[in-house]
Amino acid sequence: MTVIPFRSEVIKIGDLTMGGDLPVRVQSMTNTDTLDTAASVSQCIRIIEAGGELVRLTAQGVREAENLANIKRELRQSGFVTPLCADIHFNPDAAEVAARIVEKVRINPGNYADRRASFIKQELSENEYMAELERIRERLLPLMRICSEYGTAVRIGVNHGSLSDRIMTRYGNTPQGMAVSAIEFLKIFRDEGFRNLVVSMKSSDTRVMVESNRLLVRMMTEEGMFFPVHLGITEAGEGEDGRIISAAGIGTLLSEGTGDTVRVSLSEAPEKEIPVAREIIRVVAGPAGRVKEPAAPLPARKAGERYYPQVYSRQVGISHDNQGNIQVNEDVLSGGDQGDIFMDEQSTMQNTEVLTLEAAEIIKCNGRQAYDAIVNPVFSEDDPEKLAIDAAALLGRFFIARQPAGLCITNRGKVQGEALSRLAFSVLQATEARITRTRYISCPTCGRTKFNLEEAVRKVKAGTSHLKGMKIAVMGCIVNGPGEMAGADYGYVGAAEGKVHIYRGTEAVLKNIPEAEALQRLLELIETDQAGRGDRANKSNRAGQDMKGR
Repeated sequence: MTVIPFRSEVIKIGDLTMGGDLPVRVQSMTNTDTLDTAASVSQCIRIIEAGGELVRLTAQGVREAENLANIKRELRQSGFVTPLCADIHFNPDAAEVAARIVEKVRINPGNYADRRASFIKQELSENEYMAELERIRERLLPLMRICSEYGTAVRIGVNHGSLSDRIMTRYGNTPQGMAVSAIEFLKIFRDEGFRNLVVSMKSSDTRVMVESNRLLVRMMTEEGMFFPVHLGITEAGEGEDGRIISAAGIGTLLSEGTGDTVRVSLSEAPEKEIPVAREIIRVVAGPAGRVKEPAAPLPARKAGERYYPQVYSRQVGISHDNQGNIQVNEDVLSGGDQGDIFMDEQSTMQNTEVLTLEAAEIIKCNGRQAYDAIVNPVFSEDDPEKLAIDAAALLGRFFIARQPAGLCITNRGKVQGEALSRLAFSVLQATEARITRTRYISCPTCGRTKFNLEEAVRKVKAGTSHLKGMKIAVMGCIVNGPGEMAGADYGYVGAAEGKVHIYRGTEAVLKNIPEAEALQRLLELIETDQAGRGDRANKSNRAGQDMKGR
């Protein structure tokens, strides 16, 4: 795939300018009840003081939308002029109220004019499909008129987890479906003369997120549209894993020149997202906050090509020179799950190039060089969190594209030994290049969350970490839950105060379970399903043996 030279238009969101050659902007979202003015104002201030340039608040109903006026007034009286954004799902009336108050409104094409996805095929003729687009245009007109009058910006925010049945029937729950969903709305706004727009393609899967954004940029360019792009992973999780998966997806696109604003979605206090976003931008884009020479998107390996990602570590000797500077003497490349020398017929050291790169060189490396290479980035970092973010942001593009045969991270700073091996495995896990433990999807907290999400994530992880390769989703509410869980084996979703729905795939099989019992019920469901699969496998084997006996 060739580089698409994409530079967006510059737009205004209150006093904030975004797009063009301006630095990539950083934002976050509150997790307070929007009806709680004091708590919301306090959290907005924490986000702003951490460096957030825009703050988003959920407005699930008209009452919450109306209370944005109180929150904004108190922030302005306290001297904070940072623009606010209302996050809208399912409720156009709330969007129209919020658009008169805040500087930006986010709407979701999957549920703004369409009903919640029911995962039922909605076969439409071409005339019926076009009639649906006209219906959507009519539903959007009041919002456009209000936003034009008040100077309010709009984000067209597409989530992999909440495409409409209309889109999924025609395009599937795919990157193409996401891009088409956004383009339909963008064209309606553009054709009505409204251009104060931002657009986003989000998924909890890094490959889907990257591919949908690449498609979006290509389709916008073909349509002569150059609206700013908002980047983020929908449900990144928490801790190191959340930082790594966010850095891998966001860093890949920033290195290609796509992205005008970033939100890192962690299942943690929202102000903790800001330094992570800033570090991703810094390591990829440098002090200017904007990549000037985009890297070419790496072509994915074709089906059947050799791809055996392995983790390697360098055995190094540490010494000090006369000035006290640390000297790193690299000896031998070793690897494998147990740290042993990895030599086999699939990927041998004799036949595999070691591509050693200083961190600043990584974003310039092209796909041809990366093939059949063990990528060996060299860092100089003492802070484990920064090292994790930097490594994922710079390396994610290689493994999302399924490129190198192996990964060896060398660090000249204090982080050494087993920590580097764990980090390498985490990068492969985040890009789904190699799965070595349980995979988790967990959403960032927001005002719709039905329980203490941070505690729920910790509890579910502690109880299910032995289930290697299984994907488990922990969601605060049902806005994205069923759709984002389409790729998950099981889901643990807040349903009401103190109540949890347990999902198998996209089906809620246990509803309104008391939170105190929910983890045990989830584990019982998994155990029962695994036992059932084992019984079916045994029956199949016995049947096969009977047939042979005959």
